[in-house]
Amino acid sequence: MNAAKLKSLQAPIKEQYRNEPKAAMITLRAEGKIGEGVTCSVATGKALVEAGLHPASGGNGLSACSGDMLLESLVACAGVTLGAVSTALEIPLRDATIRAEGDLDFRGTLGVSKEVPVGFQNIRLRFDLDTDATEEQIATLLKLTERYCVVYQTLAQPPKIEILKSKRDR
Repeated sequence: MNAAKLKSLQAPIKEQYRNEPKAAMITLRAEGKIGEGVTCSVATGKALVEAGLHPASGGNGLSACSGDMLLESLVACAGVTLGAVSTALEIPLRDATIRAEGDLDFRGTLGVSKEVPVGFQNIRLRFDLDTDATEEQIATLLKLTERYCVVYQTLAQPPKIEILKSKRDR
């Protein structure tokens, strides 16, 4: 896709959102069902993913780890955002590899130590770019990717999360 095509696709959408701000508020949804053992099957829209415990917390390694899935979501979103920004700014990329890694101390999630936080303590997002762009263009590309990447921004500035419950009567 080139910049003109991307801009022509997004222009009417942007205009609609300027004129009708409420139209821009979209609710995304995910749903899972608990499965055999300690697993949860999640429909991704393209496939069914069975998530389970990481081997460091007793899993067998055959199911997707939700921590890995979080990092994969970050990589996917950053990659799509990087591609859109490079296209819009006409900064050609011959290739780009995006990697995320995060440090997780399983003593927290297993309740071994109350002093250890549950969740990632550090996440690193790395971009390996094959481009002839200048250092200034690369800095702009990465700054805008960071700014517009939904998953990155959600992790960097966490939203309020509510836990709602319902009980089915049998």
